Amino acid sequence: MSADPLNRAGTPQRRTSSQPPSGSGASAIEVRRSARRRRTVSAYREGDRTIVLIPARMSEAEEQRWVSVMLDKLAAQESKRVLGDAELAERAERLSAQYFEGRARPASVRWVTNQNTRWGSCTPSESSIRLSHRLQGMPEYVVDYVLVHELAHLLVPGHGPRFWRLLEAYPRTERARGYLEGVVAADRLPHLPDARGE
Repeated sequence: MSADPLNRAGTPQRRTSSQPPSGSGASAIEVRRSARRRRTVSAYREGDRTIVLIPARMSEAEEQRWVSVMLDKLAAQESKRVLGDAELAERAERLSAQYFEGRARPASVRWVTNQNTRWGSCTPSESSIRLSHRLQGMPEYVVDYVLVHELAHLLVPGHGPRFWRLLEAYPRTERARGYLEGVVAADRLPHLPDARGE
């Protein structure tokens, strides 16, 4: 039996899959162990999955630690990337399919710079969604939450019990709301001069 050309000495890769920690931005994590990999750990997104590549010799505890580290790194990289309006619209379409069976269909989704007291807004009569530019650079799950919130308004205009039941479908609702509340609270803190007294 010949050795796998991708694995030295024919050592098989071990793959494990798991659900991610809440707020990680992906629906599943796949860990791939390789005998060829000695020290490096890397990760990338593949559709709705996160693939983490680690050395075969790592313990389960090291694996868990590195998965957490790599998820944080990916989230930080993704939060720096600013989505354009077209990407934002595609993302809204994907979220509608995932959480509302595609029933929320916005005619337009775009960034705006004139919303300083709201994170997002929706005009159901025009099927339009606008997100504040202040969300740019925030974690992906936070932007997704605001999109899901506004998509839900296309189905239920107000903030009654039916609206909040719709939002229960998004698993990171509470975490995203906490993040946004923290941003608002930080903005209200008095701004002290830095250590140099400037």
